[in-house]
Amino acid sequence: MASAPSKPKFEVRGYSEHKSPKPASPSASIVLVSPSNEILLLHRVQTSSAFPSAHVFPGGNLEPSDGPLPLDPQDVDRHKDSIAYRTGAIRELFEETGILLARSSRDAGSLLAVSKEQRKSGREAVHRGAVTLAEWLKGVSPSAMLDTNRLIPFTHWVTPPNVPKRFTTQMYLYFVDRAESGNPSVHATGDEVETMAPEWRRASDWLRRARSGEIILFPPQFLLLYLVSGVLDRGRVGPQEDETAVVAKRDELRRKIETEGWTHKFISPIGLQFGREDGRTVLSLDKPGPELRGSGLKGDSEYVVLVKFRKEGPRELDVAFRKDVLRDERELKAQKQERGGKL
Repeated sequence: MASAPSKPKFEVRGYSEHKSPKPASPSASIVLVSPSNEILLLHRVQTSSAFPSAHVFPGGNLEPSDGPLPLDPQDVDRHKDSIAYRTGAIRELFEETGILLARSSRDAGSLLAVSKEQRKSGREAVHRGAVTLAEWLKGVSPSAMLDTNRLIPFTHWVTPPNVPKRFTTQMYLYFVDRAESGNPSVHATGDEVETMAPEWRRASDWLRRARSGEIILFPPQFLLLYLVSGVLDRGRVGPQEDETAVVAKRDELRRKIETEGWTHKFISPIGLQFGREDGRTVLSLDKPGPELRGSGLKGDSEYVVLVKFRKEGPRELDVAFRKDVLRDERELKAQKQERGGKL
């Protein structure tokens, strides 16, 4: 008797199948927007312990030096935006890319300029735990501060309960000012450990490459790039786009995130539809995660993500309105029943 085919390890199903999920590790990531409104992604190596071979935003697990968090996985404050998440996001960005989001003082008008060589030695020391990022930064400039205030919360994601390695991840958006183009501190280089070379591209280009199967994006990255692209990639883009238009789009994206509530959405993607004609699964985004049930925190009920789970990871992703997907499925079933009745 042939054995049943194994499910892809990334498949996302309901909470009820896992009564005691593994605790979710706090982590943070940054959707970094370049002076020309491109987005930075990192290509993780195939042997990476998390998201192998995928393209991801810079980020990773929080460390004790980032700041205190409640230890109880059920404590809502363990999952909310805080100085620990913001510090961890900037530290991980520094370790993975060498980009340093810090200013010489709280009121400084530009980012602190630090040479490539000094940042290289600093990121290596911080990565191996020889020094904390705060300690290293004080050695560079005694009054310097991490630029935590300019991080914009941009959803929080909780890994579904059936996945072996779980995270509770705060996403941030950060706009690199146009005036920083020549600042060495915003020039990225790979860490040669968890990621390959970092790369800047338009959000629309990242989406196109994922849809064509050229790269792997997971649902959180795909959805956030989709939202960003809808504003930053509208109309004229690239070298021909003037500075006024670039800034206006940034302001519009910031307003969209705030007015549509993306700063406060807690999302744990769960399967809403399986066995579709196209072989894809529909992921609902309205649940906040098992640790946050009953907390009053909510995800997004307007959008869904369509995805086909393969052994190597998610493929054929797209974003759609939930009401449209449910309506189309109802109409398809009705058509099938009608055809069956005529046979």
